[in-house]
Formats: sequence, C-alpha cells, structure tokens
Amino acid sequence: MTDIGDFARLIAGDHGLCVVSTLRPDNTIHSSVVNAGVVDHPLTGLPVVAFVAMGGSRKLANLRVHPRATVVARVGWDWAAAEGPAHLVGPDDPVAGVDTERLPLLLREIFTAAGGTHDDWATYDAVMARERRTAVLITPERVYANA
Repeated sequence: MTDIGDFARLIAGDHGLCVVSTLRPDNTIHSSVVNAGVVDHPLTGLPVVAFVAMGGSRKLANLRVHPRATVVARVGWDWAAAEGPAHLVGPDDPVAGVDTERLPLLLREIFTAAGGTHDDWATYDAVMARERRTAVLITPERVYANA
C-alpha cells in the first residue's frame, strides 16, 4: 500500500523537485514545478506534503479559490502523487497558532525537508518575509504511485 512515506522517499532523489497542480477559477489545470518535502503540520502534527510559494503567485490565487492540490514527486521512472486539501499559512493567509515568530521556522522546516540548505538563516528569513512567502500544506487524502 502506498503512503506518505513512499512520497517522502522520492524527495531526496531529485532535490525535492515536484510538480504541483491546482485548479484555476475557470476549472482548468495549472501546473508548475516546486521544491516540496514532507513535514508535520504545525497545528495537527500529522504529516503533510509542503512547499513554499511566493506571495502573489498564480498557484496561491488558485488555492485560495479551490484549496486542493496534487503534488507529484519522481525520480527516474519511479513516481508518487499526493492529493488533498491545501492549507495556506503566511502573511496574507494568517492562521491562529502560527504567529510571526513561528512562520519563519515553518518556512525553514519546509525548505530543509525539500533538501534545501542555507548558510545565513537571517537573510533567508528576510527574503521570505519581503516576498510574502506562504507555506502550502497538502493533507494527503490520497497517495498513489507506480510501484
């Protein structure tokens, strides 16, 4: 049986590069490439597929209208998909329980879960704040793979 662990195992194989698909307001599909990883949801503690989106991005606008997404990770011919509701946490999408001190830490967690590293976290935090970056947390209702 495929689970979120199968998805997580593929992350390290290609720098966390994944395809995320959202639904546009006209009900067509919008896809883009993101760096994603698996983290524990900051409020529920359950594992979620997560990525960080730039404020003002099309995917955030889509998710605000239709808060569901599918994220696909692949390495070679192996792939896994996770789909489910999206929870946004950011400066334009405030959430009780994630304050201005917790948000930068959450963005760091997602970045490192996607394979990222940084030599200067203060600079990273400043860029994330300036770009109004938002954490996108996908609760995996359905996970499936080719293996």
